[in-house]
Amino acid sequence: MDWIYSNDDPILQTLMGCVLIFVVIIILTRLIGLRAFAKFTAYDFAFTVAIGSIISSTLTSSTSYVHGSIAIAGLLFIAFVFSWLQRKFTVLNNLISNTPLLLMDGNNILYENLKYARIEENQLISKLREANVLNYNQVFAVVLESTGDISVLHKSNSNSDERFDKILLSGVRSKP
Repeated sequence: MDWIYSNDDPILQTLMGCVLIFVVIIILTRLIGLRAFAKFTAYDFAFTVAIGSIISSTLTSSTSYVHGSIAIAGLLFIAFVFSWLQRKFTVLNNLISNTPLLLMDGNNILYENLKYARIEENQLISKLREANVLNYNQVFAVVLESTGDISVLHKSNSNSDERFDKILLSGVRSKP
């Protein structure tokens, strides 16, 4: 039964650690800003996963709470510096960030772009279904975002006269 519960388990210490790490995350997020946990780029996602891993190891292993808190603060500070540098130096931004890629232009599937992005047509169609697209004529554009998410820009119905602002595709590549 030790695999379910052991008298040696530091239950109280873990609960107190949860509160401590929670407070540390709140303080650091208030200092650095909500951007710390945004998913704008692949490295943002990697930082978020790394912070989750640090929290896990701090709460469930012999790593001290101070050590875990400093590691989290260090990663958040690095993320903050990188986001600042990205705004200042477009060359660095281009090296670090992926550029969004157009997968559908209107009702036209861009098969070369799908192939480049290693996305199957059935995966694209799945995203259209998730967005409640009933037919291809509703689609203005489908974009593979820099985070790996797929955005579907579409009309509410195929008979609608809704206007599409092309500004929504600024910074999106139409060719791989």
